[in-house]
Amino acid sequence: MSQLTRPPAVAGSFYPAAPARLRADVDGYLADAEARLEAGAPPKAIVAPHAGYVYSGAVAASAYVSLRAAADRIRRVVLLGPSHRVALQGLATTSADRFETPLGDVPIDRASCERALALPQVSVMDDAHAFEHSLEVQLPFLQRCLREFALAPFSVGDASAEEVTEVLETLWGGDETLVVVSSDLSHYYDYATARRLDAATTRAIEALDVSGLDAESACGRVPVRGLLLVARRRGLQVTTVDVRNSGDTAGPRDQVVGYGSWLFREPDCDALLLDMARRAVASQRELQVEIARYPAPLREVRSSFVSLHLDGELRGCIGSLTADLPLVADVARSAFRAAHCDPRFDPLTPEECRRVDVHVSVLAPAEPMTFDGEDDLLAQLRPGVDGLVLQEGPHQATFLPDVWESLPEPRDFLAHLKQKAGLAADHWSADVEVSRYTTRSIG
Repeated sequence: MSQLTRPPAVAGSFYPAAPARLRADVDGYLADAEARLEAGAPPKAIVAPHAGYVYSGAVAASAYVSLRAAADRIRRVVLLGPSHRVALQGLATTSADRFETPLGDVPIDRASCERALALPQVSVMDDAHAFEHSLEVQLPFLQRCLREFALAPFSVGDASAEEVTEVLETLWGGDETLVVVSSDLSHYYDYATARRLDAATTRAIEALDVSGLDAESACGRVPVRGLLLVARRRGLQVTTVDVRNSGDTAGPRDQVVGYGSWLFREPDCDALLLDMARRAVASQRELQVEIARYPAPLREVRSSFVSLHLDGELRGCIGSLTADLPLVADVARSAFRAAHCDPRFDPLTPEECRRVDVHVSVLAPAEPMTFDGEDDLLAQLRPGVDGLVLQEGPHQATFLPDVWESLPEPRDFLAHLKQKAGLAADHWSADVEVSRYTTRSIG
């Protein structure tokens, strides 16, 4: 391996070395998989096999084809695979600047590698990458499914699930980051035995059961275990898209190797919050929320408001400007109180609970505004965007950004907010304090 470029090691054996042939083969696998693609959001992570393409290419394509819808936003790929040729402790990244395939160069995300190297279980070991096929065979699929992306590659040796998880959490990022774990399944059993073992592995992955994977399950069980642990903690939803073996694709059935592809999608947090709000509205007492069951974004301490409308008319709205609960619990509390404790309305009847429209507003932290008089304040307001908190002494009130729909003019918006706080519409003094916040609206 040169100092800057890691050249392809298995081009011409695991996959074609000729660019045109490689491109045609990968595109053919993807086209076949496209016909079987089920609807769903692009995944945050995938597990895909790494055998020769004639054996596992079709199975790998069934996972990779789901990335095309996210091709414009994925800019970084964190790629982990087992080290087949070099024994190593922990995880090894590379000193190379790029990995080369017959389809071109893939730049290395040096900054991500350096962040991972701050962890004690990560080191630089170019020998662990020089002839490793488990990472290399994934690259042509990534090159054909994504546009411009950089790679953070890790060859995984003797490591715990926690050590792998720590690397993944460090580089998890947002929508711009994809995680790919490379692994085949059972090795060199007869066809019937392989199907039985691979079915058990599939059940373990679908259940996010880290303990359900052993030496018979998968050669990449160590990085897969790390991904399962992250998935459990973050509430990811796993989908099995293809499980076959070499006896199904291009080989005899006396000794086969198993292959599988899985998609890991981040949960629809908005749907979970709305479901929680609806259940709280229908409850006769405040719900006790099992926080640990919910994904990490819903366990963050955030504040919310829940608004209820019946036949187009407001029927309750309660929330908090101060974040003191995990978001999912705060929504449950706000929803119950909006339905049953808003002093402006009678509690909802069971029939009304079934018919009411539920709207959740998740608040960003309020920021104090600086202004020189009322006119300056009005000039700074952003209709349709700003929620406002107005306070003067004991008088305080807030309007959510939704109120702009009925009060689109800043002066009217502010006047009604002052009245809600118990002040005159034309009142003004140097003691008036105003903060603004934004919301994410659900429902």
